[in-house]
Amino acid sequence: MPFGLKNASATYKRLMDRIFKQQIKQNVEVYIDDMVAKSHSIAQHVVDLKEVFGEIRKYDMHLNLKKYTFGVGEGKFLGFMITCWGIEANPDKYTKILEMYSSTNI
Repeated sequence: MPFGLKNASATYKRLMDRIFKQQIKQNVEVYIDDMVAKSHSIAQHVVDLKEVFGEIRKYDMHLNLKKYTFGVGEGKFLGFMITCWGIEANPDKYTKILEMYSSTNI
């Protein structure tokens, strides 16, 4: 039996959902162990980040500075491609499925 925290990711997700309930789907997306603050413009992003960091400070949370990434215009995140046009499927993930052969046996 492995040692470590049990249900840590589920507990984190519930905590983040409770803390950011006003911002989720508007300017924050919370995943199992990640958060993304999103905005349409740089000026709005500064306002959104102040709001997010205000909530983090309000609940006395600390973030890992090594995991921060700011100003990403596009890139890969959780198997998806984030671009200026929105969130798209990552071609690395779905090309293998498209290349699979159909079953020839019944």
